[in-house]
Amino acid sequence: MKPRIIIKTNPMEQVITAADILAMTAIDRVKENRLFTVAISGGSTPRAMHRMLAKGPYLSDIPWKNTHIFWVDDRCVPQDHPASNYGTAEKDFLYEIPLPRENIHPMSGDAPPEEEALRYEEELKNFFQLEDNQFPIFDLIFLGMGADGHTASLFPGQRALKEKKRMVVAVRGGEPDVRRLTMTLPVLNSAKNVVILVLGKEKAAALKVVFEHNNRILPVKEVRPVQGDLTWLIDSEASSLLSEKVSEILKLI
Repeated sequence: MKPRIIIKTNPMEQVITAADILAMTAIDRVKENRLFTVAISGGSTPRAMHRMLAKGPYLSDIPWKNTHIFWVDDRCVPQDHPASNYGTAEKDFLYEIPLPRENIHPMSGDAPPEEEALRYEEELKNFFQLEDNQFPIFDLIFLGMGADGHTASLFPGQRALKEKKRMVVAVRGGEPDVRRLTMTLPVLNSAKNVVILVLGKEKAAALKVVFEHNNRILPVKEVRPVQGDLTWLIDSEASSLLSEKVSEILKLI
């Protein structure tokens, strides 16, 4: 399936679009008498959306008691460390929403990375009741994109990009250059819905490679849900280096 690509001038419009997608997906899922499962990312880009979730109408509209939140990736630091994706999410919205604590599934930064990767993998297996060689199917996964084209904590040139069996692996890289835990591409590509939020001019060069240079491979280009939908939410600064022809094509997708 072709990805859905939405380009808007105002980045806050895309933040609202992202929050709307989460709310609508959650509501639709719970209407089917099912739990809603979402995996979120860290970094600066999604923080505005996270803060928005703690306000109306999302605070009251989202069926939080039937929602389970997982993490796509996190840095191997204590949860009270400023670099912790989970710790930041707590401050931004988790403390403010009526989400049962047992519905929150953080990655621990205190355990040895390889051990925690296996533990989190086991948690996914148990929650999703997976058989051997199965991957969890999330209702929704939110991703961002770094200026180097990385997504989750899957960085260019790393062996983790070739992983086919594991759900969670330990890696090192990024800013800050620390040990990290990340879901693998098979997990990301098994989701029913994936949203990639790309805002800011520092992402423009990488975005140009994504849409205009088929001969160059970036980690984010490997996100292609097998059975699910992929949505790109891009602001005008991030799309500023795209050729006019490509921009017009993307607006029609």
